[in-house]
Amino acid sequence: MFKKILIANRGEIARRVIATCKKMGIQSVAVFSDADVRSLHVRDADDAVHIGPSPAQESYLAKEKIIDAALQHECQAIHPGYGFLSENAEFADRVTEAGLVFIGPPAPVIASMGDKTTAKRVAATAGLSVVPGHPEPVAGIEAAQTAANAIRYPILLKPAAGGGERDARDNLGKGSGPGLSDQPE
Repeated sequence: MFKKILIANRGEIARRVIATCKKMGIQSVAVFSDADVRSLHVRDADDAVHIGPSPAQESYLAKEKIIDAALQHECQAIHPGYGFLSENAEFADRVTEAGLVFIGPPAPVIASMGDKTTAKRVAATAGLSVVPGHPEPVAGIEAAQTAANAIRYPILLKPAAGGGERDARDNLGKGSGPGLSDQPE
């Protein structure tokens, strides 16, 4: 059992972890940015550490600042909450390399779940139900339409390697024939 953990998150997420720590007799260390100096999670924790200015890139996403804070406060583990660094395989590796426990999935699992195609393949291999779809990324409108016709409509087109959520017509040639949401003739 841990004696002390650092919660690398803020707000309600951090408060829930802190409340669980209290129930388990584990000391908690909160982190906070300039914007969160008066937040409830800072008050609720046994200790709190300022990790930087308000922008998340300079505070809640600053991997080394968070790891250094955990080490300086003699924590045995870091709980990432969700969002921020919870799905960052590099952070999980750095936490482990620093001699701390990352409370979450191991880095290789995080890395495999970060890629939608790999994640779907892993889930299907584990026997979980997955939405029917094309097993590999498609390149271009013609390949996407061929895959869509095989899957059957309606379909959802998702970027497999980032790029954000955008309408299929924006990415695949607006005005260049039927879009992926059109019904086949």
